[in-house]
Formats: sequence, C-alpha cells, structure tokens
Amino acid sequence: MCRSMMTMLMASMAMPEDVLMNEALIRDLEAVAKDTAVLLGVLMRTKETPNSSEVVCFAPFSLFPSPLPKVLFDQALAVQTNFNRLVDMISQDSKFLQEALASTIKVDDFTARLFNIYRHILQEGCSQPIAVGLNRSDYMLDRGTDGNTTLKQIEINTIAASFGGLSSRTPAVHRHILKVAGRLEERKMILDNNPAAGLAKALALAWKLYGSDRAVVMFLVEDCQINIYDHRYVENELWNRNIPVVRRRFEDVCKTGLLDQDKRLFVDGQEVALVYFRNGYMPQNYTEQSWEARLMMERSLAVKCPDIGTHLAGTKKVQQELARPGVLEKFFPDDPEAVAQMRATFAGLYTLDEGEEGDKTVAMALANPDQYVLKPQREGGGNNIYGADICQVLSGEKGSSDRTAYILMDKVHPQPVYNYLLRSGYPLKLSTCLSELGIFGAYVRQGTNMLLNECPGHLLRTKSSEYSDGGVAAGVAVLDNPILI
Repeated sequence: MCRSMMTMLMASMAMPEDVLMNEALIRDLEAVAKDTAVLLGVLMRTKETPNSSEVVCFAPFSLFPSPLPKVLFDQALAVQTNFNRLVDMISQDSKFLQEALASTIKVDDFTARLFNIYRHILQEGCSQPIAVGLNRSDYMLDRGTDGNTTLKQIEINTIAASFGGLSSRTPAVHRHILKVAGRLEERKMILDNNPAAGLAKALALAWKLYGSDRAVVMFLVEDCQINIYDHRYVENELWNRNIPVVRRRFEDVCKTGLLDQDKRLFVDGQEVALVYFRNGYMPQNYTEQSWEARLMMERSLAVKCPDIGTHLAGTKKVQQELARPGVLEKFFPDDPEAVAQMRATFAGLYTLDEGEEGDKTVAMALANPDQYVLKPQREGGGNNIYGADICQVLSGEKGSSDRTAYILMDKVHPQPVYNYLLRSGYPLKLSTCLSELGIFGAYVRQGTNMLLNECPGHLLRTKSSEYSDGGVAAGVAVLDNPILI
C-alpha cells in the first residue's frame, strides 16, 4: 500500500505510524500481549480438545485498541434500552410475529420448527409470567459518499449473545499492552467494561423471582464447548451471589428432563428455575429429540432466556419488517423520540416476499449486487451472501418462493483502520481492519411490570477487511476495545 494511503488511514488510528511500523516493539508487544491475555483469563479451549481444559489458548484479540467516534458510541448506548423494550413487546405480539414470519416459515424449516413451538405455547398458554432478555445489538459505522459516518444496525441477537464474559477482561489486557508500549495517554482512554456482571444481574433477578432457593440456573450448552470461559465469567457472577448453576446439553435434557404436575422442570433430579440458552440458535444444534426437549422447556414453569417469542423476535425477517414505515410507531405510539432513535440506526432493509415489492428487490440486487448483503434466517456468523453470489442465489430463485427465506440489506461501508490481529497459529502482520460494535442489553419483566431495563456493557470485534463475514467464534474476527475519538 502506498505511503499516502497509509497516512490517510492513520488519521483515524489510535496508534501513530511510528508505533505501528516499529518491528522490534511489535515483536516485544506480541509476546507480552499473549502472556497477558492468558494471565488475565482471555481464553478459549482449542479446536483439537474443545471439551477439555487441559490445553487452552488465548482468545483472538487485537494488539491495540481501535478508534471509534464517541458521538456514535454514545448513540448506540443511548438507544439500547429502547431496543430492549422493542424486543420484549415483539415477543408478546403474536399477531405481529405471525404476519411478519408468514412467508418465511413456508420455506425455512428451522424458523418453521421454532414457530411451531411458539404456536403450541400460544394455544396451551404461557406458564411463566417472568421474562428475562439478554441481547446484543450489533452495529457498523457507515461512511457515506458525503464523507459523513453514521451508525448502522447490522442485527440484534436475542439468543446466546456471546462474549459478555471475555469482553469484561480485555480492557485490562489492552491497558497493560499500552503501558509497556509507553502509550500512557491512550491507556487512560480504555473504557471500563463489565458486561458479565450486568448480564448476571438480570439472570439473578429472574432466579430470585422464581422463588426457590434450591432451584438451579441451567446453562444449556453446546456439545463442543470451545468458548466455555466466556460462559464461566457469567456463571461465576451467579455463584458469587450464591445462585447454583449447572451446565447441561440437549442430550442431558432429553435423557433426564421431565415436568411435574405443576409444570416445574427437573433435569437430573434438580428443579430448574431458569434455562439460559447458550445453544439452540442453529439448525445443526437440533435432533428430533432436541426439538422435543426445547418444547418441554418452553412449556415448563422455568424462566427461559430467551423464551421462544423472544428468540423469534431476533430473526432477520422481523428486523426487515421493523424497518417498514409506521411499524415502530405501532409499538411506541406515544414515544416518537424512541422511534426516531431506533430508526436512525436502521440500514436499508428490503423484503423478498413474493409479489411486486419482492420482485423489485430482486431486480435491484441483481443490478448492483456489490451494494447489498443477502441475509438468511441464521445466527452464528458466516451465513451472509455477497457480490456475485447474490446473483447466483437470486437468479436461481427469481420466480420461486424460496427467496423468502432471505432478506436484503444495504451493504455498510466502514472506513478501514490498521491494526495487528493476534490469532493462534497465524503470523502477526499489519492488517487493514473493519470493526463491529455490539451493545449488550438486559431486561427482566414480571407480567406487565418491567423491573429491570439496562445496558450492561459493550463488545468491539475487529476483523481483516479481506473477510466479508464471520465472528470470533467462527475464527475470523478478534476481540477488541474502543478508544473514543
């Protein structure tokens, strides 16, 4: 890359060029950074031994914190409690969910299976009036053709929103790196951040409201538990409050789970006060027995985080429907300020439903595929479709209802910055990077009373610009911290 281009990008960097280009310093900081991450518990298990802690490795992270405009960071924080309220209202609005997902459930089997459980609960009646939501709203910064940068929501994760634990530890890592590098002013700019405590606070309140000291919080976890330490930080916050926690898989619930006559959930003979789903967000998480276990848990008296309605509220199709004119106003008829705050973060979102509007969307995408992202109803990273691949998918399904399994979104164009990304097994090099800001939300409702509605912290993830999609768990992005500019 030419020096003039690099100089232009450095203008938005937290670290000046003489630091980034100092090879001896970078080599020293690399060793310090990795050791510090291990010392401070920024850890993951290895792919080779995902269910053993005998061998662990530092979780991927950036060598330096990344710059972020303070005004946009503050905007994301300010709107989060409104998104919490919105998600909770959607989860209770069966008419909206049925209309929003009507086309999707005809062609997307996974969403249809989730919706069948939702329909079952509607018919049977909800057993538990306590609702707890832990979500994360993800944003990127879009640099417009006019040079202005705006905050654009990529998605809102309503199930298994991850890295609240590890992101509680990364500020200390970056503070130490900057101290060793002699960057004491930048060190002071690293924000305090402890999402784990705030997420646990909501879980603890829901557990208390359940009303049984003997009942446990059950983390429903994956078979492959590489990211266990992220869970453990939240889990230990609960133990510190003398709240018992167990970790169980779908398989365990299938084998030993049951409901008593009062619909209390028991797993391995222990009453479960709250099920915290850290699994169940992808089709491959389920067998037929797992689907039966999910239904049993949803029918039970246990508090669910999330319940099935909240899970569905986080689908991409719901996100697209919310962007339609007048929809937010139906949920916030007396709060135009909240509507304006949320709508200001929306990127362009377009339906692919059958009919004239969907046909127009297809034509628009085929004409300029590089301006859009095609998004299926999936979580977990690495699922989105870009560029020429959009043409391949939509051309093949141009006259087919299968296209309704997707939505189309404007592609966000963030300004890249330079950083070093530390990943096990990869050589360290200066990379052109893009960052994504996540804002955690936590709320607890009992009946119609919202008892807690907070924003417990943030998450910054950074990846090389050579990758279009994928998160930390997918092996593409790394953990980061913002320096506000």
